[in-house]
Amino acid sequence: MSQKVGGGKPQRYMQPSLLMALRKGPSYGYQLIQSIGEYGFLRGDAPPGMVYRHLRQMDEEGLVESSWDAEGDGPAKRVYSITQEGLEILEAWILHMERQRDRLDAFIRRYKES
Repeated sequence: MSQKVGGGKPQRYMQPSLLMALRKGPSYGYQLIQSIGEYGFLRGDAPPGMVYRHLRQMDEEGLVESSWDAEGDGPAKRVYSITQEGLEILEAWILHMERQRDRLDAFIRRYKES
């Protein structure tokens, strides 16, 4: 298959993947790196630098909030949680994905009907 087919940047869906993971409850960056691959947009673990960059940006935009957790052994860890605005953005992502899916389904139907 051609390298030109199905290309895309995995970071395109980093934001909705992180928001979806945080929808389950607060989480640490390391846990998010390990878990967001289950949504199917990345192969393997997400690059840590990319994940933390997105988390910082989403924190600045008010989509997530973070605080330091100093409980337990070891150094303090930053814990992230989704905000109401983050939930609204996730909903907008879902609507966008549904529209994309519908366009793709229509395209495939036209191909198979011709």
